[in-house]
Amino acid sequence: MTLTDRLDQYLRTAGLEAVWFARPNSFAWLTGGGDNVVDREGDIGVAAAGYDSDGVRVVANNIEAPRLRDEELDGDVTVATFDWHAESLAEAVADASPAPAAADFDVPGFESVDATQLRQPLTETQMKQCRDLARDTAEAVEAVARKVEPSHTELDVTAVLRQKLEGRGIATPVVLVGSAERAQSYRHYTSTDTELGDYALISVTVQRDGLHVSTTRAVAFDPPEWLMERTHKAARVETTALAATQVVGQGGGTAGDVFDAIQDAYAAVGWEGEWQNHHQGGATGFAGREWIATPGHEGEVALPHGYAWNPTIDGTKSEDTYLVSDDDIELLSGTGDWPTETVSAVGYDLELPRHTVLEL
Repeated sequence: MTLTDRLDQYLRTAGLEAVWFARPNSFAWLTGGGDNVVDREGDIGVAAAGYDSDGVRVVANNIEAPRLRDEELDGDVTVATFDWHAESLAEAVADASPAPAAADFDVPGFESVDATQLRQPLTETQMKQCRDLARDTAEAVEAVARKVEPSHTELDVTAVLRQKLEGRGIATPVVLVGSAERAQSYRHYTSTDTELGDYALISVTVQRDGLHVSTTRAVAFDPPEWLMERTHKAARVETTALAATQVVGQGGGTAGDVFDAIQDAYAAVGWEGEWQNHHQGGATGFAGREWIATPGHEGEVALPHGYAWNPTIDGTKSEDTYLVSDDDIELLSGTGDWPTETVSAVGYDLELPRHTVLEL
């Protein structure tokens, strides 16, 4: 089903004439990668993209419309302009839209829409964009990781990594660099001036063209004796999650079914209940996580789609972005230049080469 097929079906089912998106991820999704962000601290962008029987169109004020036409939108997308001082974006959308309508931001008289389900599964074009983004991300992360030293601080590495990624047109909503000390204390090791010490975990969730990719790499200088073993076990949990994603997606199950397999995998590798210390990830795409799996979660496991599972075991983490389809589990965030080891899923006939610790 194409993007327009999904939208047409949504409008018919909801009894609507139009739907509008101003949140940056859904604006990018509808416009094929268009960026409506000026202020990264805002939840709503500076323009809205709508879909109705005439196709896709955009509403923006006179400040933003020229740049959007020239740099962010395909030539066949119509841009309606309003004076920045005359009315708000919501008022302009209400004036421009047929009714009844829905929007992903507050528009008087409009219904509310959550685009999460509409954005799944990925289209062929989106899958290609995601492959390119994931490859660029892995190359940048690994290049930085290979050059870190024990005396570098978490902030030192974060600064270099953000520069490397932003230089490739990749936004960096999440960059976490955990020193040996802090990676053992916290699951979200937001960067500080602590020196890396014996080992480090480098984790990112990044965005380009609205699409998101997540990955983690571990480097060690004088690793604790348990580091490799725990990394291996975390990778087994991740591999189990990927195997379950494919099987559950084929059978029409839910995210909660995948989570059951994750819980079983933790128990099988000797860390029962460890899942309670950190979220385990889930579907990715036009959000860092379109949904995060939890016990009993009823989210749809769509195929083909991107998945980023991120199991942790006290001081370690295994995380990459995969494209899971009916007949393949494809690693996206890899370069082929990082050490791997083959690990087996728990309860499924699947083995995958997973990224392990690079000893420097």
